[in-house]
Amino acid sequence: MELLQSVKYKSTYFMRVHFYFFIKRLFDILMSGVLILLFSLPSIYIAYKIYKREGKPVIFKETYAGKNHRLFRMYTFRIKTPKRQLIKSLPPHPFPGNWQQGVPDKFNFKGDRDTFYTVTGLELKKYFLHHLPQLWNILKGDMSFVGPKPERMEIASYYNRYQANRLKVRPGITGYAQINLKERAGYNDMIHHDIYYIEHFSPLLDIKILYRSF
Repeated sequence: MELLQSVKYKSTYFMRVHFYFFIKRLFDILMSGVLILLFSLPSIYIAYKIYKREGKPVIFKETYAGKNHRLFRMYTFRIKTPKRQLIKSLPPHPFPGNWQQGVPDKFNFKGDRDTFYTVTGLELKKYFLHHLPQLWNILKGDMSFVGPKPERMEIASYYNRYQANRLKVRPGITGYAQINLKERAGYNDMIHHDIYYIEHFSPLLDIKILYRSF
């Protein structure tokens, strides 16, 4: 009898999970499509403004780790000067011994220090408008409106087994960790919040996250 109840519970749970992700993906497709149409003219204006003021490229593309470690190119409007040939170095090579156990709580990201925000970039960043091209990432299925913050592939490649759990779902434009943590929070705090979201996801929780984000 207990075995039968256990099977029924697992069956109900998996049906609920699959239904949730189906509804979530449907919402992502419909809403991203609507917003792409709604913001088409502002996006064209922004692209033209970047091109006339700062030149090419208009769209900045960078590789991130998505669901199940699948790599994807995330799109944003370029808000900084073009990067030079000196590319970021993370983690340092050879990497410190503590990276063997997973990504540490505190570390420094070394980017190209010769880049700086453009005039148009500062305007876009103030109102988060540089994220508009990510609607295409959502429509393609690389991202979702709600999920863990996209992670750089250089960092994700050093995840331990626990940290890798945050890659079980699509990354999001906003998420549980983004609305609950301060900017200077430790990396482990972000991991814990993301995994809490993955273990407790629901349509209601997504709605709360979206509401608080707006």
